[in-house]
Amino acid sequence: MRHAKKINHLGRKDAHRKAMLSNMATSLIMHKRISTTLAKAKALRIFVEPIVTRSKNDTTHSRREVFSQLQNKFAVTELFREISPKIADRPGGYTRILKTGFRKGDNAEMCIIEFVDFNETYTAEKTKKKSTRTRRSSKKNTAATAENVAPEAPAAEVETPAAE
Repeated sequence: MRHAKKINHLGRKDAHRKAMLSNMATSLIMHKRISTTLAKAKALRIFVEPIVTRSKNDTTHSRREVFSQLQNKFAVTELFREISPKIADRPGGYTRILKTGFRKGDNAEMCIIEFVDFNETYTAEKTKKKSTRTRRSSKKNTAATAENVAPEAPAAEVETPAAE
């Protein structure tokens, strides 16, 4: 029975699992998006969210704590310079998992894990205002407005030479 065993061991020993999650977190921080299996992505989310929360407070102590888990100074610099200012006002939920289907060889469920604030196409679609549509054709409306605007401009030009 697996009572109160919340960590997914991913079929690896402890040292291998920690090294793998550290490498995956480094890749996620450097590239902002990685493709992996769903089980690994869920384990990575649990691993990386506290690290990102710790990066909100830019002190030497928090940098050392993050480095002790990532073991990559370039990833730590990227995290504190690029990512933490963008997620400063977010209370949590820094990553998003998008399922992409199944892998061809072993039918493993694949997904993309990414930082929420770094996907401009997805956030632009969310913030874009949805336009209201009517059943009427837009050609009638544009023709009516063109008739209203067009006769006034030439009429003013015609009247000016006649007044002279």
